Amino acid sequence: MTEPPDIKRAAAGPSLAQIAGRVLNRPLLLHPDKADLILHVLQGRIGIEPLSALDPQANRFVGSYRRDNGSIGSMRVENGVAILPIVGSLVNRGAWIGASSGLVSYEGIAAQLCEAEADPDVQAVLLDIDSPGGEATGMFATAKLVAAVNKTKPVVAFVNDVAASAAYGIASAASEIIVSPTSMVGSIGVVLTHLDRSGELEDRGVKPTLIHAGAHKVDGHPFGPLSDAVRADLQAEVMKIYDQFVGLVAVGRGGRMSAEAIRATEARTYLGADAIAQGFADRMASLEEVIAALSQPPSGASPQRKGGPMTKTTQAEAPATDVSAISSTDLQAAVDAARTEAHAAGVTAGKAEASARIKSILTAPETEGREAQALVLALETEMTAADAAKVLAASPKANTSASIADRAAQEVELGAETPADHRNRSERNAAGWAKAITQANARFS
Repeated sequence: MTEPPDIKRAAAGPSLAQIAGRVLNRPLLLHPDKADLILHVLQGRIGIEPLSALDPQANRFVGSYRRDNGSIGSMRVENGVAILPIVGSLVNRGAWIGASSGLVSYEGIAAQLCEAEADPDVQAVLLDIDSPGGEATGMFATAKLVAAVNKTKPVVAFVNDVAASAAYGIASAASEIIVSPTSMVGSIGVVLTHLDRSGELEDRGVKPTLIHAGAHKVDGHPFGPLSDAVRADLQAEVMKIYDQFVGLVAVGRGGRMSAEAIRATEARTYLGADAIAQGFADRMASLEEVIAALSQPPSGASPQRKGGPMTKTTQAEAPATDVSAISSTDLQAAVDAARTEAHAAGVTAGKAEASARIKSILTAPETEGREAQALVLALETEMTAADAAKVLAASPKANTSASIADRAAQEVELGAETPADHRNRSERNAAGWAKAITQANARFS
């Protein structure tokens, strides 16, 4: 049974100042309810806090699961399905990011995706998503990585129970998006928040002065309202990211949603069946049903059973040496006899094709000088005419220094059942061809 994850964390979590730096005056792919909650928490609590608590490893993804086979990984694997949880608000990177903080990093998602792709025990990846979105920085690269992994192993997104904004951007790159009746998806939009704290500071008797070089160095500062010029610049930045976001989702959904349809939603969110109707999701299912489906072998796969019989003789297994040669007249007589008997028995179109295959092998240019071997390939294997020609071309021809009659007098013909001293050459020939024709008829009846 899979053990709980062993997550290593830095000495302390991010400070409020760091959180504010990630949220304020930066474009976010975030559901507005989550943005409002973050601003409420920050309001009046942003101060100067020590940064020494941050560990130098804070930009690395750390965490692992112990697998059933004793190996260590960064995600749970069940029946060949790597389950990659994306739970919480999204930020670009950080080892201190974890479920307890309510945040998850793009860096961590990327590390797990790469591990799942390289793991031979993983046959599919399930993105288990419950996220309102987060930072724009890092989302596009993560979605691109999802699409790349999906080319080698199927990646499916299960919304459990929110995939909004940046989280939906990641999900859109998967081969399929599956929801529950209450799953919420969408919010394809961009938000940038600016706080004017001038009134708060004035009440406290604080009047900041900004001394700077470069006209735009302090654009968007929180000590006063935004100017029209700065507002226009920030709006233009938001629209650029919005255009990229819409394009990303349209490509990821592969024709199931157009860019125009995405824009027409005006960043709305949709639940369950409505999400499917809008093209944001493909179908409904439970998490257990999705895992069970992904655990099945790929459709059409029929792995060869070790030690089992082969239905076709490969080139390596085909006869590599020549046996007694036979006359072209006898070869044609055998083909004609097999065809006559097959038609008399009422062969089907498929069996007629088999007869044509035999004739193609026996009359191929490569058969010359290798007639007996060609007969074996035609009647004793299911090798195609093209493959048989390759085998024959690589095989030695019969000894042409002696006549067919001389070699027939010295060697036992194919199919002979009695010693040479009990039958003459003609009787052996007749017995051999009778057996060959009987075997051919048995295949066609």
